[in-house]
Amino acid sequence: MQDYNVTCSLPISIGTVDNQGYIITTYIDGKDAEEELPQYSEQEQFNIGIEAGKELRKMHQYTAPNHVTSWYVRKMEKHKNYVNAYLACGIKVKHDKKIMDFIDENIHLMKQRPNVFQHDDFHVGNIIVNNKKFAGVVDFNRYDWGDPIHEFLKIGIFSRNVSIPFSIGQIKGYYNNIEPDEYFWRLYSLYLAMCVFSTVIWTIKTIPDNINDMLDKVHLFLEDHDYFSKIKPKWYPF
Repeated sequence: MQDYNVTCSLPISIGTVDNQGYIITTYIDGKDAEEELPQYSEQEQFNIGIEAGKELRKMHQYTAPNHVTSWYVRKMEKHKNYVNAYLACGIKVKHDKKIMDFIDENIHLMKQRPNVFQHDDFHVGNIIVNNKKFAGVVDFNRYDWGDPIHEFLKIGIFSRNVSIPFSIGQIKGYYNNIEPDEYFWRLYSLYLAMCVFSTVIWTIKTIPDNINDMLDKVHLFLEDHDYFSKIKPKWYPF
């Protein structure tokens, strides 16, 4: 990330203690954007989103090593496993068949997608602000390789719940104020749709007591898209 001038925490030491991994990084002065953004004006939230989008764009200059399997192959395998687990669990999401059909109709779009560095948890909870300005990005421990557009699904799940102006700004900042085309929105919606089933299974296995809260988040972004009758969310006004 230093090679691409990304404004983020920098690694100081990485190692293990008692078979547990650790990483020590530099400190970014400020507070979580998740806590601070609701106190800012809409323009300030939007401006921070613009800067966040620009930083995300920098990260995506880093292409995956040659040994990393294609994004399509890896994502398809994970998706099939999640859907099978979902069908076997006792929880059902409204209009799940419609969501699965939307995925099947659009999943071919993942073929030949770029394989680049993914922060993989890029949302307001991992962004630091200071004096109403963007200060940096933290928490790279979930990084992966794959389609850069996949990063934006965390807007639909998390960031839009905190700040719609920030969410709009992130998209505009990433694309240098040029409106993304239908291809972007179709992939964005595809990844959100796939996330329905992975979210249910991940929550059941990891934080089962939070399943109702997580389902509320899922139903909110499903309603944003009218259960994928629309590829562009209702909160995006352009």
